[in-house]
Amino acid sequence: IRLATENEQYLSELPEQAGSFKETRIVEFIFLLAEKWRLDQSTRYQAVELLERFMLKQVEQLCDGRGSTRGGDQGQRSSWSSVRDQIAQTFVLRLVSCVQLASKLSLHYSRVTSDTALKFLQSLKYSYTKQELLESELAVLNTLHFHINVSTPLAYVELLLEVLGYNGCLLPAKPLHQLCVQLLDFCYLTRETIYDTLLKIAIENSTPSKLQIAKFLTVKEDFMLLAVGVISTGVFILSPGHWEQVVEHLNCITGITPRSILEFSYAVVRRIVGSTTP
Repeated sequence: IRLATENEQYLSELPEQAGSFKETRIVEFIFLLAEKWRLDQSTRYQAVELLERFMLKQVEQLCDGRGSTRGGDQGQRSSWSSVRDQIAQTFVLRLVSCVQLASKLSLHYSRVTSDTALKFLQSLKYSYTKQELLESELAVLNTLHFHINVSTPLAYVELLLEVLGYNGCLLPAKPLHQLCVQLLDFCYLTRETIYDTLLKIAIENSTPSKLQIAKFLTVKEDFMLLAVGVISTGVFILSPGHWEQVVEHLNCITGITPRSILEFSYAVVRRIVGSTTP
């Protein structure tokens, strides 16, 4: 109930540019960095969400500070170009800071130290100091008002798997969990393609309008739907005989319709196999 409430609250306050900093290159960078530093699974998702929320607030603050709505189209383009340049200068540093903070939230004893972070940045030819690294972490914390312990889709997946177990779904728990994590990674790394397919299915049209794309934003950022879709797809791949039962249970637990669960699973499977055949 707490996760569902948190998810609904987040969706109700969603900024227009939500998801802008979850493009594949950024997510892949974070995932590879988490793998390099041997961080646990939840850390990489936490880092992606921290970076996304921080960057959106930073862009908002920079645009407000420059009065981006004044001076017509030319003024807006000039202002956005300036903001973009400012963001680009410190982007990798902020990304590393978000991974550091996520590691501290996850397991304090395996956190990413300043020395480790600096060594990595130096390997990329950046010459930051420990003081600048600390200031970057503080900038993220201050911008987010220290609200950094956000639930990730992995927490939704794991809790729903646990509830399914309590409800009597006889599923291979460990293999299913492992597959769900792989599918969650896949959904993060191929996010645009999957949700583009899902949007076209939902509107039954291959050329969505700008308004339809804007309204679809809450679907793209819905962690509960993502978790349900990942589990449904995992069961379909691993234990298809249980699939209908699991979809029914997920519907009862979350209120998400069987049709929505089916459509999400179809979009993921279609991306996996690379086929357009229903």
